[in-house]
Amino acid sequence: MKLNRLESTARIAAPIDDVWEFFSNPRNLPVITPPWLGLELTSEPPADMHPGLIITYTVRPIAGLALGWVTEITHVVDRELFVDEQRAGPYRFWHHQHHFRAIDGATEMRDIVHWALPAGRLGELIAGRHVHRRVSSIFEFRAGVIRTQFAGDARSIPPTRRDAHANGAGDTARNPAPGPLTS
Repeated sequence: MKLNRLESTARIAAPIDDVWEFFSNPRNLPVITPPWLGLELTSEPPADMHPGLIITYTVRPIAGLALGWVTEITHVVDRELFVDEQRAGPYRFWHHQHHFRAIDGATEMRDIVHWALPAGRLGELIAGRHVHRRVSSIFEFRAGVIRTQFAGDARSIPPTRRDAHANGAGDTARNPAPGPLTS
């Protein structure tokens, strides 16, 4: 199984309490997701997340075709991190870490996403680059949301992509993702 990795770090000109409150509220998922993905919540999540929380929604990533997605929040450390993992959905594997750190009155937010496509090497051959661009564009969209939500900037460190295999071997070179990524 080939694991893809994308890491994105943004510095947000807002206190950690405000940033945490916004991003840890599962009801804001449609707000921080690009419209082209067609995300619709199909469950009514609480405003506060907790480990074991299940969130269901549909996405429409390909030609408007609705795909169900079930996410579990597996880890929450207040104002430091939370992790969401796909339990059912379009990926063979999806693991998304959200890290938060207060820095000089601002907040550093770091996302680390690992994913694997279905159909193994064939899935990677057919859709690998396209999916990576789409995952990257989600963070580009999110940077705009940050600017609007926090009336500041979303300065960032360029994202990196690492491709690894389940056995730990693979290309671990830092390869910039295609196109600008600002969050």
